[in-house]
Amino acid sequence: MASQNLGRPSMADQLIALWTVFLLGTLFHTQLALIPLFHGLSVLAPHGHVATDISEISSVLWLMLAFFILPLMAMVGICFFDSRQYRLAHLWLTLVYSVLNVAHLVVDMSILPVAWYQVTLMAWLVAVGLGLNRVAYHWFRESHRQSHSQGLQSTH
Repeated sequence: MASQNLGRPSMADQLIALWTVFLLGTLFHTQLALIPLFHGLSVLAPHGHVATDISEISSVLWLMLAFFILPLMAMVGICFFDSRQYRLAHLWLTLVYSVLNVAHLVVDMSILPVAWYQVTLMAWLVAVGLGLNRVAYHWFRESHRQSHSQGLQSTH
């Protein structure tokens, strides 16, 4: 996917890089939440519910799997699908993730005491998500320009 634009990465490359940074940041967000375990501290959820069986949290595990696998699928799709419909679906996916990230940032800021290191990381992930939105929008718009110019060429 090398770009022909004077060394600047293609939009597909930019999207894959941003998704990769987002996923690595999300993984580190989870890791940061678990680090207290290595210092003998509790990592219980602030709502106080303690699961006694894995089945009690299976829906959370499935949601987390979906949250991680969708960007992985998006990156693969960027490499193999170049349709306008795929680009539009991808744009919507980035927008949904941005809304989820902003909501997660708000939740992280409401849990007392505020873990500012987590808030800082989530703010970074929101910024990465906004970058994803921007590049995904331009990638989608590029497909419109391509289809429009192809339509003009076929009429001549």
